[in-house]
Amino acid sequence: MATRIMVSASTGAMNALLGKLTTLMGEEFSKLKNLRKEVKFISDELGSMKGTLEMLGDVDNLDPQTERWRDTLREMSYDIEDIIDDFMHHIGEKSKNRWFARKIARLLKEFRARYRIANRVKEIKALVLETSARRQRYKFDIPSSSDVSIDPRLATLYENAANLVGVQAPMHEIISWVNDKEKQLKVASVVGFGGLGKTTLVNEVSRSLKGDFDCRAFVSVSQKPDITKLIHSLLSELRSETSSQICEFSVLLNTLREYLRHKRYLIIIDDIWNADVWRVIKCFFPENGLGSRVIATTRIQDVAKACSSHHRDYILNMKPLSNEDSRRLFFSRIFGLEEACPHHLRDISLEILRKCGGLPLAIISISSMLASEGTQQKERWEHVRDSLSSGTNLTLDGVRQILKLRYIDLPCHLKTCLLYLGMYPEDYTIERSNLERQWIAEGFITEENGQDGAEAAKKYFNEMVNRSLIQPVEFDSKGSVTRCKVHDMMLDLILHKSKKENFLTIIDDPQAITGMDYKPRRLSIRLDVGSNGRTILPRNISMSHVRTVMFFGRSQNTPPLSEFKFLRVLFFDLDHATVDLIGLCKLYQLRYLWISCFCSYQLPTQIRVLQQLQTLDLVSCSSVPSDIVYLAGLVHLNVDTWLPNGIGNLKSLQHLCRFDILVNSLYNIRSLRELTNLRYLIISCDYYAEDMDSRMDALRSSLESLCSLQCLFISLTGFIDGLVPLSPPLAPYRLERLIVSWKCRFSRVPSWMGELCNLRELQCTFCELLNDGVGILAELLFLTDLDLKVGRSIREPIIISGEGAFPALKRFKLRLSRASYLTFQAGAMPKLEMLKLMFNARAPEQNRIAPTGIEHLLALEELHAEIDCDGIRESEKSSVESGLMSAINMHRNHPRVIIDLWDNN
Repeated sequence: MATRIMVSASTGAMNALLGKLTTLMGEEFSKLKNLRKEVKFISDELGSMKGTLEMLGDVDNLDPQTERWRDTLREMSYDIEDIIDDFMHHIGEKSKNRWFARKIARLLKEFRARYRIANRVKEIKALVLETSARRQRYKFDIPSSSDVSIDPRLATLYENAANLVGVQAPMHEIISWVNDKEKQLKVASVVGFGGLGKTTLVNEVSRSLKGDFDCRAFVSVSQKPDITKLIHSLLSELRSETSSQICEFSVLLNTLREYLRHKRYLIIIDDIWNADVWRVIKCFFPENGLGSRVIATTRIQDVAKACSSHHRDYILNMKPLSNEDSRRLFFSRIFGLEEACPHHLRDISLEILRKCGGLPLAIISISSMLASEGTQQKERWEHVRDSLSSGTNLTLDGVRQILKLRYIDLPCHLKTCLLYLGMYPEDYTIERSNLERQWIAEGFITEENGQDGAEAAKKYFNEMVNRSLIQPVEFDSKGSVTRCKVHDMMLDLILHKSKKENFLTIIDDPQAITGMDYKPRRLSIRLDVGSNGRTILPRNISMSHVRTVMFFGRSQNTPPLSEFKFLRVLFFDLDHATVDLIGLCKLYQLRYLWISCFCSYQLPTQIRVLQQLQTLDLVSCSSVPSDIVYLAGLVHLNVDTWLPNGIGNLKSLQHLCRFDILVNSLYNIRSLRELTNLRYLIISCDYYAEDMDSRMDALRSSLESLCSLQCLFISLTGFIDGLVPLSPPLAPYRLERLIVSWKCRFSRVPSWMGELCNLRELQCTFCELLNDGVGILAELLFLTDLDLKVGRSIREPIIISGEGAFPALKRFKLRLSRASYLTFQAGAMPKLEMLKLMFNARAPEQNRIAPTGIEHLLALEELHAEIDCDGIRESEKSSVESGLMSAINMHRNHPRVIIDLWDNN
């Protein structure tokens, strides 16, 4: 089922505009016959223009006159929509409420209202006539597009490291350098121009050395690095935690060096552009004589030499792929195997590969484009071949040409969504959920004929991953990408196209926006420590037509929101800024508001007027207005505070994060049952209250009614056996993820867990894990990730049966007192790839430290053991490790083994 695009890069707001004109021609406006006639003329004229815009959107090279007319028409659509929105807001437009019709009827009886409407329509008509006349005067020709339409298919989102092409040899070269006997700190540089695969290579090196270092981190630098933020990112990744504490550079530097002082560390510094920047970065890393390593990537030879200036350091010059690897990468992306390539496409494929010059980025880009079309028409492949530059030595310009070809080849909806990525800075890690909600808020994706816009947004995102337009950074348990980045060469293309289409504008100083031909529509404001957020926007340029504003960087303040009248998306990712929300309630078109936890702000006392608001994400919010419960269109709510009574009114809510059952009223806990569209829910409580039993009963009762719930996170304190009697809804239960924090626990496995027929991921703590409880979980057919903690000492064996138990499980983590009490029978967990055990080592158990039957886990690829050796003598630790190795050596696949021994010292 198709999803109608309301706003796009090529047609502007034309689709949304035509829908609103239809409203203006409704029944109540028929009483003003002349006015209705005028509106119909405008609608018909714009409908024809819309078709022209869509045709022009498929053409890349237009003559200057046609291009100028196209741009004017697109900008006009935004302006007319703003006029209509302003008018409808003024008369209190409520498109889904009968009150709107009654109020319109009353207003139309008044001469003043008629005069106002007529003036607005006259203003719109004048814009349309002038634009139409310009086309007639210059008699533009609309060239036909030669591009074949794309029939997208879903493909594998990512490949295993073993399938990566051309990285094995350089990876082994770096690993052998890393693992030499040198105990001093060493630095390696990987150098080569964009698209050769430097980042992919060092990322795989880091992953393969996972168990060889005490700590690892991977950070990107980019062309304009914020050194303080870079240290903060390093600390966050090394310590797996995020701090909002304000620190000076010197404090952060000392903290980082102290953290690394007694650890063997591996740090990847990706994409360094300047030797002076490296001279600062190298101060991060203490020389501790433990064999620590730093790997840097760069495009510039002089920077590589600066990074690896010591005689013991190392430089790896990246080379293009060999002909064999190029063919393997190209054909595997399209057909799976080289042999599967049809004979009539063989010679054309080799010609395309010669023009790609062995660059992985170029090969992946072209092959992903061809694979997504699914066509084997020789003419189409010849068109792709002929579109590439001639010659066998592909230059940077050649790579840019390939990326440009891929952009032209995209359908309209993906072009628009791709351009929006330019709002984010270089090397920024983009949250998928944020991006998809921003697309929806902008009108790039809407609901139609009952189709869920959120599902359509996910499909668009997956298409972009499948086409290799964006780079995955993080995955969930289902293998779906949750965070991503944009390759800097792709970002260059995005920004070039965005400027040409007046799609977005980057502002890093007040002069950046001066001299523009058109009104700015979307602003990405980049602030640094010296920036004044209040003066970053020039006063002589109107901001009233801006639809999205995103703030990044560091600044003490932000510009007043009164500057922006038709804003849809407002995003603040600033470090320790005071965000000025005065004027927020005047943004009656606002659909999305996100403020970083590092910002301070004060919400207005009332926000009921923001009836278009879909997403309110304020994780550090201390209080919310009492009328928040009247925001009927709210879909995503993330606030870590008390909510006023009446949340049952929020019928559209799908995501509710951090609902605290202690600070919220008993009435609100009971009202949760009315939110039947909820898909994602986080329940929290940090303390135990006297009336906790009644609150748990109310929570249990509400959870029984939430049949649409897909993800449930429970972060309570102590025993939560009040949820043991829970009965899942009569409707098929959709729950896919159940995460119960380690702060709370069940006495035993509740029987209702066996009814969660769609469950894919489970994390939970049980005081006892008896075999009947194991049997309940073993029957979950789709469970792929299981993370359990057994609170009490094991008294009887835990037996994993071989009779169809855990048929889909791939990753199993278990915390228990003694691993020797665990037994895997033949046939158990037939798809298990990763087993992680966390347990205690005690002297009497040294002879049986390992579980029994590890050799029965036929698909096992990795065993990770974290062993508490507190109280164990050094001489006994070797026995603990050798006992575990003896058990794993019985496995025919020889899985990779990681053993961490630790104690309180």
